[in-house]
Amino acid sequence: MNHCEESCSGSAASVTGEMSQVRRAVSEALWAMCAADSASMPVHWYYDIHDIRRDFGGWISGFNSPRDRHPSSILSLSNTAGSGRTAWSSGAKRPDVVGNVILHDKLNLWKSSRGSVHYHQGLQAGDNTLNVLCSLRAARSLISGGFTDVSQPDARAAVLSDYVQFLTTPGTHNDTYAESSHRSFFADWQESKPTSPQQILMFAEKRSKHKLSSPFPDGQLDAIGCLPMILPFILLSASANEEQAVSAAVEFVKLTHPHPKVPEYVSIYSRALHAALGGASVRQQAEHALRKLDAWDTCQSYSRKAARFPESSEERLKVHQSAVNYLGLACYTKGALSSLFYLAHEFHDDPRGGILANTNCGGENCNRGAALGALLGAGGSYIGAAVPQEWKDELRDAQDFIPVILKEME
Repeated sequence: MNHCEESCSGSAASVTGEMSQVRRAVSEALWAMCAADSASMPVHWYYDIHDIRRDFGGWISGFNSPRDRHPSSILSLSNTAGSGRTAWSSGAKRPDVVGNVILHDKLNLWKSSRGSVHYHQGLQAGDNTLNVLCSLRAARSLISGGFTDVSQPDARAAVLSDYVQFLTTPGTHNDTYAESSHRSFFADWQESKPTSPQQILMFAEKRSKHKLSSPFPDGQLDAIGCLPMILPFILLSASANEEQAVSAAVEFVKLTHPHPKVPEYVSIYSRALHAALGGASVRQQAEHALRKLDAWDTCQSYSRKAARFPESSEERLKVHQSAVNYLGLACYTKGALSSLFYLAHEFHDDPRGGILANTNCGGENCNRGAALGALLGAGGSYIGAAVPQEWKDELRDAQDFIPVILKEME
């Protein structure tokens, strides 16, 4: 073998090794995304953490089915015709989206006089919520479309086309809740009902332009639920440069969450996840993000307080719960992202611990958890800290999607 062949085969081997390492990072990110969402699902939007202990006989340590009653549900106040709460929808009465266009057999639960209906009634232990199902389907669409660059418009068109088909077809999932971004999208979609990928993309781009230039943006779209569907765009840009990965995520989120503040937050998160997929320190990425979010000083004081107590002690969990409660327990992106990066910093080498701490902090733990999980899973893959195998065995939706996605990545 001459020198050229020798050096070429050497570099080819290192590229293959690099590829399998990146693929492993993508794999763990997907599993951890699903695990964090599923662990949080039964206690999603529990704002009083004592309700978690009361309903589940202690802190959550694995996957559970939701209880019939939700202690702080405001599902019956949600607007079934668009985003936000019922009382907010002003002007002409729009037709219900819930029951007619999406969530076909669930309208009765939204209108229930019981007032304590669980947001995820119909799901079982190990299931994923609607947002993470949308994320898994987006990953599958991007992979099966064979896009070499997922920041291109055709990639967005393919994902949106599958999204429309998924949500408008009865019986495709069992979740009860769809957040404001879905209701708003389909309230506008139902006026012309575009179906081909190009028509849907044109509709979404036009809608986005209109909403992004509005003097009164819809604050309900500035929510951490913007992250699950952008995750596959970053994961499948793991081998591309950072700018391409960020662009893929930002250009897509403008179509689902057209709010002027969202692109900047998505960009902060995308840079951190892209770096972690390449083996960068999650702890350093979290610090960098927290500085951008003006939350670093606050996080450091909570971090020091937590360090006084033994790892996995109830006292330390209480500090994390206080931190998340202070930084942002609800869905609004800036606070939720600050909480996410605080937990990423504290659990940078412990995906399982981070996933459970996030769940037991309550609030908007599903979407915050999905994005936290992806970050911890990607980082953990480089240091031998994987999602527990028994969790992977119990994640029902993930088992249907992830092996197929990974096989097509080979």
